[in-house]
Amino acid sequence: MDAITRNRPSFANIQIKLQPGDKIIAEADAMASMSANVRMKTRFSGGMIKAFMKRMFGGESLFVNEFSADAPAELVLTQGLPGDIESIDLKGTTLYLQPGAFLACEPGVTLGLGWAGLASFIGGEGLFRLKVKGNGRVWFSAYGGIFSRDITDEYIVDTGHLVAYEPSINIRVGLAGGIFSSFFGGEGLVTKVRGPGKIYMQSRNFSGLTAWMNAHMT
Repeated sequence: MDAITRNRPSFANIQIKLQPGDKIIAEADAMASMSANVRMKTRFSGGMIKAFMKRMFGGESLFVNEFSADAPAELVLTQGLPGDIESIDLKGTTLYLQPGAFLACEPGVTLGLGWAGLASFIGGEGLFRLKVKGNGRVWFSAYGGIFSRDITDEYIVDTGHLVAYEPSINIRVGLAGGIFSSFFGGEGLVTKVRGPGKIYMQSRNFSGLTAWMNAHMT
């Protein structure tokens, strides 16, 4: 199976060339177009109970779609918001995704929920995170461009910009500076990550989009 991420970073989509025997699992409503011979099978994401848990706490859909074909075919996947898509090849490893970031994966990858902690909740990232592990490629999406950084010590990320990170990363919440500078400087609470490990960030965040929309609609 060949997969190419096109039109990065603002309007990314995945063009997948399916061969007989290939399968790919995608978030519900991710399909943009496909060949007429592609078969789509809809099921609960990890079973009914796990699907409801991921819906309630992980920001994911109840259902996922499995695509396959008996002959060469094309499938195009995309996300709902303008932004980038990143692909990671898991080799028995694990990656944590923030709620709503998962887009697609190969069958060897399993999806579950992991406890993110109170620090993540206070920082606006939620109590839970999506845990992807196994063998195969996983695609995740973001609002805006995606960029990564290898963390060796402590690094500060503004709330809402952290998209994915390796399990070795530790997360806590703190002020960007002093009390006056943090709140009157517009930064408030920030996410402090400590390595070693790798993190993935998005260049835009939803709270900024919401604030812009509210300012222009009133």
